Amino acid sequence: MRSQTWWYVARSGGIVAWALASLAVIGGLQLSTRLLRRPAPAWMLDVHRFLGGLSVAFLGIHLLGLALDDFIGFGPADLVVPFVSSYKPAAVALGIVAMYLLLAVEITSLLMRRLPRRTWHAVHLTSFVVFVTGTVHGLTAGTDRHNAVFQWACLLTAGVVLLMTLVRVWSPRRQTRIGPSS
Repeated sequence: MRSQTWWYVARSGGIVAWALASLAVIGGLQLSTRLLRRPAPAWMLDVHRFLGGLSVAFLGIHLLGLALDDFIGFGPADLVVPFVSSYKPAAVALGIVAMYLLLAVEITSLLMRRLPRRTWHAVHLTSFVVFVTGTVHGLTAGTDRHNAVFQWACLLTAGVVLLMTLVRVWSPRRQTRIGPSS
């Protein structure tokens, strides 16, 4: 393989993982927004879950590419321990934090039926932290951080997530009936 092949694998894997995780966050917001009809179509939840799982798979491709690339020379500890890497330690640490939180969200989602709802929901809310830290990681550590298309994609995606979050927070709550209606 060419000397830069693994670096291209790492870059593309990271960008695709970020895009899929972003779409999963947007899909989750769409599912939870109270302005949509309830219940949401089952296929929407399936797509949301698929995007989350696929983002973990591409995170694995990102890590594999980094591990096999010999230019920067990431070792195992550089990939899993925050602030160990000599290459942009703070930016890489954000990526590691995003990785652990993404894995926590995915694992608890797979175990959702065996966990208390509050526990699952609390962990699932860290998806926002995954989005923010993953975005900042890509904009500070990534080779493509100076690419205008990538910058605009991050900006537009962040705007959509922010707008949908505000709609989610400010939308009216459904009323719970406690007795027969009069």
